[in-house]
Amino acid sequence: MSEPSKNANMTYSGIPQSKNQSIRTQMEALIRRKQIEITQGLEAVEDSPGVKFVADEWSRGENMGGGKSMVISNGKTFEKGGVNISVVYGNLSPAAIEAMKHDHKNLESNVDGCKFFACGLSMVIHPKNPHCPTTHLNYRYFETWDAKGNPQAWWFGGGCDLTPYYLYEDDAKNFHNQHKMALDKHGEELYPKYKKWCDEYFYIKHRNEMRGIGGIFFDDKDDKDPQELLQMVEDCFDAFLPSYVPTIIKRKDTEFSDEEKKWQLIRRGRYVEFNLIYDRGTQFGLRTPGSRVESILMSLPEYASWVYCHEPEEGSREAELLEATRNPKDWA
Repeated sequence: MSEPSKNANMTYSGIPQSKNQSIRTQMEALIRRKQIEITQGLEAVEDSPGVKFVADEWSRGENMGGGKSMVISNGKTFEKGGVNISVVYGNLSPAAIEAMKHDHKNLESNVDGCKFFACGLSMVIHPKNPHCPTTHLNYRYFETWDAKGNPQAWWFGGGCDLTPYYLYEDDAKNFHNQHKMALDKHGEELYPKYKKWCDEYFYIKHRNEMRGIGGIFFDDKDDKDPQELLQMVEDCFDAFLPSYVPTIIKRKDTEFSDEEKKWQLIRRGRYVEFNLIYDRGTQFGLRTPGSRVESILMSLPEYASWVYCHEPEEGSREAELLEATRNPKDWA
């Protein structure tokens, strides 16, 4: 199967595009550009000489697409991190289509399924210092089309969230405010909606707590002109560096104790639990034929721990953080 034409001037939901290139072409160009911008922005605050993001390009096979992983490790600032892009296409099985029809009624297939295109950027950064928060970002675009190359179903999804180990209110407020300002350009109702969605999505049910202190999250977004939604995704991308890098600059040289490092590793264990048990992206990736396991599991930290029946001391900073994960706050 060949890759879909990227230069067709297509119509989505009856609305002609306002640009000459297809949405999938524009989204692919956006994630490639953002991969460079984000990795350069993070490298600028890495204190270890010579520690940079290393590129690893991969392919799913002939005419099925591939991606580029940018990975950093063993730095003084960043212990492990990856900023990965993927651009894949192929054939969705009838079973996969049936599972997706709950949210996308216009998905159709024949006995062989239907053709699909998916691209996105996914990032997780695990700093070394426990006073620096872990962060996650993902923005993606998915499309199916008929035999003539016309879009059949399409949607955007993604978000960005923060997982601190010690709570600093000014950092939390800046992270949320930057993303609120990005979404406000497209409707003041979006941030409250996507903030709540994020709190509910990144929830570890068996622990009765969130993975972190949230951010924004949305999925299956196809209710507006795709050109406008693409701009919304770009604005959210642009919010990331100013929402995160100032915190790293302020906290990366903070002194920390062995006990604070131990707490960081315990909280990282919660991060692992969510990603392996609940995260839809991880589950989808591992079930996809020809998927690249190394890229999917890049989100896991290099070090984590599980301490039996651990509960922080009442009134401690650790307890303060745990309270914030159990009772979401309005930060913006």
